Amino acid sequence: MRKLLTVVLSFLTTFLFAQEKPVAFKFLEKTDSAGKHQLVIRATIAKGAKLLSTKDIQGFDGVKTSISFDSSSIKKMYGGLILLTKPTEEKSVLLGEQTIEYFMDSAIWLQAINVAKGDSFRIKGEITAYVLSGEDLNSFSYPISKEFVFKEKAIAVSTDSKTVTGWLLAGILAGLIAFLTPCVYALVPITVSLFLKRSESPAQGKTNALFYSFSITAIYALVGILSVLFVPQTVWNNISTSWQFNLFVFVLFVVFAISFLGAFEINLPSSWANKVDSKSNFKSYSGIFFMALTLVVVSFSCTGNFVAYLLGVASKTNKYAAIAGMSGFGFGLALPFAVFAFFPSLVKEISKPGAWQKRLKVSLGILELAFALKFLSNVDIQLGTFLLTRNIYLLILIGLFAFLTLYLLGIFNRKGGSILPAKNADKKFVPIPRFIFALIFLGITIYLVPGLWGAPLNPISGLLPPYGTEEYAINGVKGQSKYKIKPVKYVNELKKNESAAATSAGLETFFDYDEAMAAAKEQGKPLMIDFTGIVCPNCREFENRVWTKPDVMDRMKNKFVVASLFEDFNQELPDSEKRFSSLLGSQLNTVGDKFKELSIKLTGGISQPNYVFLYHDGTKIIDKGYGYDDVQKKGTDDFVKHLDLALEKFHKQ
Repeated sequence: MRKLLTVVLSFLTTFLFAQEKPVAFKFLEKTDSAGKHQLVIRATIAKGAKLLSTKDIQGFDGVKTSISFDSSSIKKMYGGLILLTKPTEEKSVLLGEQTIEYFMDSAIWLQAINVAKGDSFRIKGEITAYVLSGEDLNSFSYPISKEFVFKEKAIAVSTDSKTVTGWLLAGILAGLIAFLTPCVYALVPITVSLFLKRSESPAQGKTNALFYSFSITAIYALVGILSVLFVPQTVWNNISTSWQFNLFVFVLFVVFAISFLGAFEINLPSSWANKVDSKSNFKSYSGIFFMALTLVVVSFSCTGNFVAYLLGVASKTNKYAAIAGMSGFGFGLALPFAVFAFFPSLVKEISKPGAWQKRLKVSLGILELAFALKFLSNVDIQLGTFLLTRNIYLLILIGLFAFLTLYLLGIFNRKGGSILPAKNADKKFVPIPRFIFALIFLGITIYLVPGLWGAPLNPISGLLPPYGTEEYAINGVKGQSKYKIKPVKYVNELKKNESAAATSAGLETFFDYDEAMAAAKEQGKPLMIDFTGIVCPNCREFENRVWTKPDVMDRMKNKFVVASLFEDFNQELPDSEKRFSSLLGSQLNTVGDKFKELSIKLTGGISQPNYVFLYHDGTKIIDKGYGYDDVQKKGTDDFVKHLDLALEKFHKQ
């Protein structure tokens, strides 16, 4: 009787199932981190349909989904078929109240495949699927066919020349700024004097100075190479985004600023200069190299903040960017020494305590206070206190740049340890270069003012506190949530860090991967992951430049479910979720660590911002992520095309 019932059911389901199949199968090749190959079988199930599992149903022989392979394919396999999707269990009225297991939305199986060097073959087989749809039971067959070709494992490293060149130039600029700090600047006269006076000839002195500059550049380049080769890729990222490091840099900048403003002088101990003198040996290049190394070591108290921050940010881009940044920093720091050796008369000029030098030092002091403010803001954001709101931040910046403008125009003068109004300001002429700089800072001051009332200030938005801390901004579009599954996890902690573009447009953003994926399945939309950072200037620039475009925001708001995953979010994970990550090479302790691991799984590295689009089974719609460099090279219209490509591929499944 049971066999007869099975035959009748099979006949009826085959006869009735002449319409569109409610389940689509896709076959993919996956290579894990160890280089092992796997066949991925992914089922995408129509809404309301239930795909029966491969488990037998008592009394109904053969009424189950089965996956089989031909004999030649089986020889290439090892291990059994692994089910990744947890099935739902219930009693079926149609099947005599028997307990059945089924899948809704999607299901994934994995099969390990042995692909040896030189192999090229095709895995073949067949899936017989049974699908419950309302009161109907349908079945159909689907052929399995997937080619496997052995490929040498390659490490994907971004070597975009624009990115590397950009970090090289940024490093040079940072090196030139670091040269002006007391630890380095004070060494110029004594160092150049040693080269010129103790060499056998002027030509030899210049040669030695060039080698000295080359050695400084080489030492910093070597630091960059060693750091990216031997330090785990998360370490510099953790340093540059930690509140402790940012607080240290803030204090360092404030101390230097106060010194430049004239409150006190930072002088190098005379013993350091004596040490350089005693170890110098102009008959040996090794002696000159030692002098360069000594400079690097003794100036670290002034340059360490530049080095750590440069390594931390550049390493998140790629290894070559970090090395280029450090090489550029060394070059920028060393270049003035070579210039002064070739033009020794300049040394006398910079050694004179003239009025221009005082104005330069005061100007640098004010600028260092402005830089310090950014690091204090990072501390405030990381600790989640949000005391330094966007408005307060802008007010301080406006005050600093307005004062600098007046100072350059001669309205104020420095006398001793004080800066006072100049009594004869109206009787003095302002040099043209100083007047031009005053106009530049006046323009910056005026530009910042509208930001107090909510102007986005897009060009510098990445340097400002999050838009969520704005006190006078006009509220964004608000309405009833369109999701049954609403953002809950980490909302209280991260809502203030949400993009200004998202807030103003009423885009509902998730901050947790699992919640976002559940909402994507519920809405039947692709998941758009935004790998971002709390302290990430490039992320804020991308959001304010690209998300604000109507074509972009319309697609994000209506056609995707968006998850912003903050990789530097330092909230501690529950003990049950803490574990060692082989991808990170360290322990997963924070929510940000978890998102970094996910970023490496999906993109092969850590970079911010980076946009990845996923099917409901967690696999990528488009293999390559889309980042800051992509929009820099191709423009905002290209991101619209990228979104459309993701939508097209998603709806084809």
